[in-house]
Order: sequence, then C-alpha cells, then structure tokens
Amino acid sequence: MNDRQLDKKIQQDAAKVKKDLRTLAEDSANRVGNLEENISEATTHAEAGIATWVEDNASKMSRELGKLTRDARKSMVSAATTLKEDIGHGLSQYNTKVREMVDKAPGGLSEQAAKYPWVALSITVLAGFLLGMLIRPARQALR
Repeated sequence: MNDRQLDKKIQQDAAKVKKDLRTLAEDSANRVGNLEENISEATTHAEAGIATWVEDNASKMSRELGKLTRDARKSMVSAATTLKEDIGHGLSQYNTKVREMVDKAPGGLSEQAAKYPWVALSITVLAGFLLGMLIRPARQALR
C-alpha cells in the first residue's frame, strides 16, 4: 500500500469514527431524553398514587371516626336510658316506703302534713341536720 492509499484509508476510517461518535452522541442524548421522560412519568404516577392513597385513607378514617361516634352515642343513650329507668324505679321504691312509714306514724301524721306542709318540710330539714351531724364525725374519722 502506498502513501496515498494509506492517507485515503485513514481519512475513511476517521470519517467512519466521526460518524460513529456522532451516532453515539445522538443515541446518548436520546437515552437521556427517554430517561428524563421515564423519571417524569414515574414521578407523575407516584404523585397520583400517593394522592389516591392519602384520599382513601382519609375517607376510611372519616368513616371509622363516624362509626365510632355513632357507636359511642348509642352506648351513651342506652346507658342514660338504663340509668333513668333505675333512678325512676329507685325513687318509686323510696316514695312507697316513705308513704308506708308516714301512714304507720301515730297521730295521723300524714293528714297533718297534708294540712300544714310547711311544718312537714321544717321537720324534714331538722331531721336532715340531725342525721348530718350524726354522720359527719364518722366521715372525719375515715380520713
């Protein structure tokens, strides 16, 4: 091979290397562009997934909180109804026993209390004070 052929061969090889480098640079640029698109798409999907997850969990929590509130309300209404019935029953028993005691009292106490209610109230208040004085020392001894 002579010098001329060698120069021609070198120029062809150099042109081929330049072309290959240009193709390699274009491919690299395309891959970087595709990578950017893939990252952008993945980020968009991740954001949408996270937003959906947050909304789903928030609505689930809201439903659970509503259910808990309704259950608590039902329990409180049930307890209040039971308590009201128990108190009504207890007061009814108390009134019955007091009425029996007043009816058994000598001297027609029930008729006198009906005629003079202020006297009956005064006697009841005095009895309450006496009972309070009797119980009070016992309460202090417990401390």
